[in-house]
Amino acid sequence: MPLGMFFRFLFALLVAIGFAVQAAHSQTLSLKPFKDDLFAYPAALSTGDNGAYTVLDYHEMRDINQRDQVPEKRVRAQYTDPGVRKVQQDLVLKTDAGDIRHVAVGRTEGASIIVLYLHGQGGSRKQGVDDFTFGGNFNRIKNLMAANNGLYLSPDFPDFGDKGAAQVAALIGHYAQQSPGAKIFVACGSMGGMICWKLADRKDTGSRINGLLLLGSLWDDSFLTSPAFKRRVPVFFGQGSHDVVFPVEKQEAFFRSILAKKSYPTRFVRFETGTHGTPIRMVDWRGTLNWMLTKAP
Repeated sequence: MPLGMFFRFLFALLVAIGFAVQAAHSQTLSLKPFKDDLFAYPAALSTGDNGAYTVLDYHEMRDINQRDQVPEKRVRAQYTDPGVRKVQQDLVLKTDAGDIRHVAVGRTEGASIIVLYLHGQGGSRKQGVDDFTFGGNFNRIKNLMAANNGLYLSPDFPDFGDKGAAQVAALIGHYAQQSPGAKIFVACGSMGGMICWKLADRKDTGSRINGLLLLGSLWDDSFLTSPAFKRRVPVFFGQGSHDVVFPVEKQEAFFRSILAKKSYPTRFVRFETGTHGTPIRMVDWRGTLNWMLTKAP
């Protein structure tokens, strides 16, 4: 074979191998379905910003009363698979920042993806692993992680300030070492968002996390100068239009301030007539995380 032809063949082979590796990597980082038909979003009332902003047709009668056997307390059985509890552990991690009680679901070592849920005011680690409240949506994320060689974490933390952020950062650091190849996503409900923004602003976690999900939560302009922002970590916002704790208009304005920064990877889902807890019940974990996996640094 002439030398020129050989090099052309070698180049083509390397390109093909590169595409194959990339395809395999993408396939590895795409979550398999779990009850997608039951957890699909309701109809979209409108969209904007090239698909980054969506208004959904939320109805309490349908999305709570028909979905739950006991409204807001126990979802109907078809929405859950409690067998996932076999891979659920209530643990304590001893760190320099303090002892961190947390629930871990799935692979505590060698995970392909790690998702944390940080509760709001009055919550605890138990909220994020309750199979029956919030329409079974926590059971879904647990099953998604277990079925995709992932790890789901729901920790306690002492406050929504620096001490709480330090403990969550220590938890993330520990499990990142146990699963060095995992992408790490942090979901924050309500006041838990204060921890989300602090993690983004820390040098250690800001350079380690791969996505943030703000669910009925608040805004923080400091994010725009944070290490996470500089890495273009994708951000998802879910907000009820009737949220009286954190007004939707302020969160929408913050979303647009992020979106304006060179088409930053961010999405906003507005649940029309939804209230403060609606995004935790309604967020499509699989769709959101699969989008984030395509954008994660």
